[in-house]
Amino acid sequence: MSTETGIGIPAPGGPPDVQAQQSSLGTAAARNLSTTTKSAPQMQEISSRWLLRMLPWVEVPGGTYRVNRRLTYAVGRGRVSFVKTGSEVRIVPPSLRELPVLSGFEDDALLVELAGRFSRREFAAGEVLAEAGRPIDEIFLIAHGKANRVGLGKYGEPALLGVLADGDRLGDEALSQADALWSHSVKAVTAGTVLALPLTAFEELVGRSAGLRDQVLGYLTAAGQPQTKKGEAAIDMSAGHRGEHELPGTFVDYELAPREYELSVAQTVLQVHSRVADLYNEPMNQTEQQLRLTIEALRERQEHELVNNPEFGLLQNADYEQRVQTRSGPPTPDDMDELLTRRRGTKFYLAHPKAIAAFGRECNRRGLYPEPVEVHGHHVPAWRGVPIFSCNKIPIVGGHTSSILAMRTGADNQGVVGLHQTGIPDEYQPGLSVRFMGINEKAIISYLVSAYYSAAILVPDAVGVLENVDIAHGRD
Repeated sequence: MSTETGIGIPAPGGPPDVQAQQSSLGTAAARNLSTTTKSAPQMQEISSRWLLRMLPWVEVPGGTYRVNRRLTYAVGRGRVSFVKTGSEVRIVPPSLRELPVLSGFEDDALLVELAGRFSRREFAAGEVLAEAGRPIDEIFLIAHGKANRVGLGKYGEPALLGVLADGDRLGDEALSQADALWSHSVKAVTAGTVLALPLTAFEELVGRSAGLRDQVLGYLTAAGQPQTKKGEAAIDMSAGHRGEHELPGTFVDYELAPREYELSVAQTVLQVHSRVADLYNEPMNQTEQQLRLTIEALRERQEHELVNNPEFGLLQNADYEQRVQTRSGPPTPDDMDELLTRRRGTKFYLAHPKAIAAFGRECNRRGLYPEPVEVHGHHVPAWRGVPIFSCNKIPIVGGHTSSILAMRTGADNQGVVGLHQTGIPDEYQPGLSVRFMGINEKAIISYLVSAYYSAAILVPDAVGVLENVDIAHGRD
C-alpha cells in the first residue's frame, strides 16, 4: 500500500524522509531578486593626519618661499657623519664642516687628511671622558654611544647639564681658543666609540696650510663680532642712562643668502577604463571613488614628506641645537619638560603612537595621569596642557627607537608654516589638482592628480626633537 499522497507528501504515519523537504524560498535564491546595501570602498592607510590639520598654511603664489632672517654669526653646529665597515669606523670628511671653525672650508683634500688623523677609541659605561678644569688636549667625536655632561650645582652637588650621543662633539672650542679648559665633566652612560684628534695634530695642519689658517682667523673674526646668545648680529642700544647721554647708532643686518623653499609635488596618474566609468556607476560613481582613495593616499604621502623629506622635512631640518637626548631611554616627563622649555609657545607635540604609549607607561610608573585636552572635538593626550598628536610617519629605527617633535607654529609667531598655492588649474582641493589627460587607444581614461606643498621653519627654535626615544615594552 502506498505511503504517499498524490503530490508526493508522506502520508501520516508513513516513514520520515532522511532530510526534511524545504518549505520556503531560500536566501541564496532570494538574493537574485534583491539589491545589496554596499559600503563605500574602505582604506586601511588613512590616518588622522594631525600635522596637515594643525599646520597653518601660507599662500605661495610664486611657488617659492624665502625665509629672511637677521645676520647670524653662529654657523656649523651640525653633526659629523661616520661610515662603519665591519669593526672600522671612519669620519665622512665633508661632514667636518659641521664643526663651527671649519664651516664653509672648501679644501676637500685637507679635510680628508684631517679626518685621517682621528684615532678610534672605545669607552665603557661609567668611564670619564673629560674632567672639569683640565686642559683640553683632544677633540672627541662620538661615533656611537651616550654620555652625560656633568657639572656642579649651586651648592656643589652634581648636576646633569645635558646628554651627548651619536655625531656630537666634545672640546672643539679648543680649535679656536688658546689654553682652553673643560668647563664640565663628561661621563659615559653606555659603552661606545669616540674618534679623538690630538690638538697638536690640528695645530700642525694650521701651521702648514695657509688656507686653513685663514679659515680659523675668519672664524675668530666673526666670533669676535657683537652678537646675541642666539648668534645673531647684535643691535646696539642704551638703557638706564640719565642726562644727555650719547646714544649708539645701529642697524639690523640681514643674511645675504636667505634660504628659499620651493613647493614640492606628489603626483600620480589615475587610470579608469571608459567602460567602467560609463556603465558601473550605480549606486556609487566609480570615478569619484577611485579619485577619493587616490587623494587619501596622496595626502598620506604629503604628510610623510613633511616629516621626512631631506630638503624640507621637519625631522631632517630641525636645528641640531634643538635636539635633545633622552636621559634614560624611554620618554619620561623630565624629557618632555626639557623639550618644552627649549622654545616659547609650543603649540603641540608630534609622536609615533608607540612613543605616546611609551610616555604613558612612564607616567603610570610615576603615578602621573595627565589630563587630555580637546582639539577639534577630539580628546587627545597632553603634557602640561600641550596636546600630543599621533603621527605614524615618524620612523621607528631598529624596531625600538623613535623621535618626538615639539613645534611652535604660525608666521606671526615665528614658527613652522605649511606652504601651498591655491587657485591652480583644475583645482580639486586647496593645493591639489585633478587634470584630465585624455583617453588612449585602449579606451583608458587618465587623470593627473598633483599635490603641491612644502614646510618652512622660520627660526631654528620653532622645532625641537627628542631623539633616541626607546619605545620597547617592559623596563625594571
